[in-house]
Amino acid sequence: MILQIKSILYCLLPVGMIVFLNGICLGQKLPAGPQVLSFFSNTDDTEQPYAIYLPKKFSGKKKYPLVIMLHGAGSNHRLALRRVFGKSNAAGETDVEASLYFPEWQDVNYIVAAPYARGTAGYQGFVEKDVYDMLDDIKRRFRVDENRIYLTGLSMGGGGTLSLGLRRPDIWAALAPVCPATPDSDTRLADNLLNVPVHFFHGDADQAVPVKISREWVKHLKEREFAVEYAEYPGVAHNSWEKAYENGFIFKWFDQFRRNPYPDRARLTTYQYKYNRAYWLQINKFTPEVGASIDARFTGNNQIVVHTLRLQAFTLQLKNHPKFNPSKPLRILVDGQKFHFSVKEAAYFSKKDSATWENFPYRAAKNAKQPGAEGPIGEAFASRHIYVYGTMDNPTPEVLKARMDTALRAADWSVDRGAFLGRVKFYPRVLADKDVRPSDLESSNLILFGNKETNSIIAKYSDHLPLEMDSKATDYGLFYVFPIDKRYVAVSSGLPWWTGAEITGWRFLPPAQGLLSTYKDFLFFKGSAKDVLAEGYFDDNWRLPESAVTVLKKSGVINCN
Repeated sequence: MILQIKSILYCLLPVGMIVFLNGICLGQKLPAGPQVLSFFSNTDDTEQPYAIYLPKKFSGKKKYPLVIMLHGAGSNHRLALRRVFGKSNAAGETDVEASLYFPEWQDVNYIVAAPYARGTAGYQGFVEKDVYDMLDDIKRRFRVDENRIYLTGLSMGGGGTLSLGLRRPDIWAALAPVCPATPDSDTRLADNLLNVPVHFFHGDADQAVPVKISREWVKHLKEREFAVEYAEYPGVAHNSWEKAYENGFIFKWFDQFRRNPYPDRARLTTYQYKYNRAYWLQINKFTPEVGASIDARFTGNNQIVVHTLRLQAFTLQLKNHPKFNPSKPLRILVDGQKFHFSVKEAAYFSKKDSATWENFPYRAAKNAKQPGAEGPIGEAFASRHIYVYGTMDNPTPEVLKARMDTALRAADWSVDRGAFLGRVKFYPRVLADKDVRPSDLESSNLILFGNKETNSIIAKYSDHLPLEMDSKATDYGLFYVFPIDKRYVAVSSGLPWWTGAEITGWRFLPPAQGLLSTYKDFLFFKGSAKDVLAEGYFDDNWRLPESAVTVLKKSGVINCN
């Protein structure tokens, strides 16, 4: 009977759980080698898979370094795990066939993980969140050395490696982008890689991702005298990862580096509050669309020099820094201004005027732009959200179907894009306004279609929303984002935001969804989203700029509240 109970308990135990019964240790352990796990994504309430490798002599008592591998377009997590170990497809083997099994490869003393990342969807927005959700899941299951977490990827995944590494540099001990497909605008953040070694790989005959992308990045980083290496392969096309990951090279290269969580010098440039921290720096107030930078360094024990650009408030989180002693006064030079005071853990600075710094903490006003309430439009779609169409005015069956179809089109991230790109495996909910529950209002960003006459949720928040379009204005489109109760509301009135618009560059997302990252805080157009009448950003207090107010009012179809 006892053996029977033990057997049942063994089968029911979660991964990694250990139970002691009558002095006998029962537990369910993962096997060594490659396999697939999953984490729960609250973005769309789905289980998301990732491939993972555990060393042959894996021990739950030991901390392990971790390599995260990001796959390219048309690929998946299983293939990505093969690639980073230098295993390409066998002769004549398709990706479909290669995805069915894991071949033998040389053991490494690393945990290696590759997210599915919704398929071919890039690594921004909710896909970026998937990577970090996977990282959190791995840390819950295994002991990870926080100072030895590395990031690499190929093609689309190479671009993702740069994108994630640039925005949260203090997570990674080193980066290895292979033929990275990345936006040129990311070079604005190059200073963030001061303390992160980077190794680029590219074939000079790459027909899919121009080699100039890697060359330009290497140039940017060398000009700054940062730690950067580059391997360019003559005559090699878009399969440069075969050489980059050959014979376990990437693990040997990563072996050299450890993250320093408290470097003597740290730099941070950001255009979003969601990326306002790195190492011991925190940016507290700035204007997102123009960005801000801070460069701070210890010149001695309890001595710091700080230079800022387009910045109104910041914090130095000094606790645990080896050159900070809370029992002694701190000497700080901020943009030429001298300060001398004592602190226990952190030093706070805010601007009194455009040129004068003072030693006091910044407190954001309730209606100010801040983390989680900054826009632009794409941020409403970057985490859990629902699409809501209106039924408030008792529409005819034909009108109701048209409204529902518009919402379904907006939510259809998983449209079939052919055999190579496939589908984006993301499934947000679409609801009629009358079916929205209080829990939805509390937990989700809201993508609302219509106006206060047609959609009861828009009507519910109409006193707080800054814009309203006349329901009779059938040839116009209005699209904007606004924060309400610690979440985003995105309102699409009239013509939907994708009407007549086109996507340029790498098409990692379907058209309606791929446009979202190109929009600012608000968009107003006539006839086609290519014929913009007004667009831009709300100011730091979520007010419309006067120039936009003039255009919107002149149209005769917009009320500015």
